[in-house]
Amino acid sequence: MNGSRIAAVGHYQPAKVLTNEELAGLVDTSDEWIRSRVGIKTRHIAGPDEPVDELASHAAAKALASAGLAPADIDLVLVATSTAVDRSPNMAARVAARLGIPSPAAMDVNVVCAGFTHALATADHTVRAGAATRALVIGADKMSAVTDWSDRTTCVLVGDGAGAAVVEGADVPGISPVLWGSVPEMGHAVRIEGEPARFAQEGQSVYRWATTKLPALARQACERAGLTPEDLAAVVLHQANLRIIEPLAEKIGAVNAVVARDVTESGNTSAASIPLAFSKLVERGEILTGDPVLLFGFGGNLSYAGQVVRCP
Repeated sequence: MNGSRIAAVGHYQPAKVLTNEELAGLVDTSDEWIRSRVGIKTRHIAGPDEPVDELASHAAAKALASAGLAPADIDLVLVATSTAVDRSPNMAARVAARLGIPSPAAMDVNVVCAGFTHALATADHTVRAGAATRALVIGADKMSAVTDWSDRTTCVLVGDGAGAAVVEGADVPGISPVLWGSVPEMGHAVRIEGEPARFAQEGQSVYRWATTKLPALARQACERAGLTPEDLAAVVLHQANLRIIEPLAEKIGAVNAVVARDVTESGNTSAASIPLAFSKLVERGEILTGDPVLLFGFGGNLSYAGQVVRCP
């Protein structure tokens, strides 16, 4: 095979929906304050009996069903997450056990909000190298478990969920070369640390970096795919903040593209945000088979990764 492609996608969100009005009963905030600053209306929150691997498994099962595959067809499981509670067994091994995947290589990827695009690139490289035949690539996070619900600057942002993709070999590459990197001196800008672990960020620093530096990086990712931004059918950025997503999409120059705005109903779901939003676009028929779609994640470390994929 000359490359790899995404054969199918799937997503999952917990049933519980937390509205801005409900948050206003917990902290000093309001629906107007939240919408005007981050564009979020609602978010889904997992219960105490819904661990990260359960969210991931639901999304992965949907992707497998959509691809018409059985668990035994998978020989690599990659789970991008930064909210795993235990160090071992990792989330990938737990997902494999839940789904009955018999003997996969099973690895977690912790690159926070850019985790899924890093994991997708890793799967692409692995399949093209012949070390795997088919991979499950999952982004799943339970941000509610690492949130200080008394801090209105962060608790209004987060949501829980998962998105997944099946990656397999292809004669015609459907995943372009990745553009990835990091800004180590800004690693402190997004954090999940402490005991107990808590999410914190320097929002203005991330906003300034994203709006000034990321457009050029996104255009470079398009160049690696042999495309221009005008060729894109959709742009799926990390769903951090609507006030970042909208100006970014404009600065990239993707004038003909659908722009994913799932943050409004899902909040910031970290590693889950890109596959979750991508899967919803596919499910709603807003993009069609073969359409070029830019996926670009950024966030903790400060790491970034982006590639153009063809819609399954």
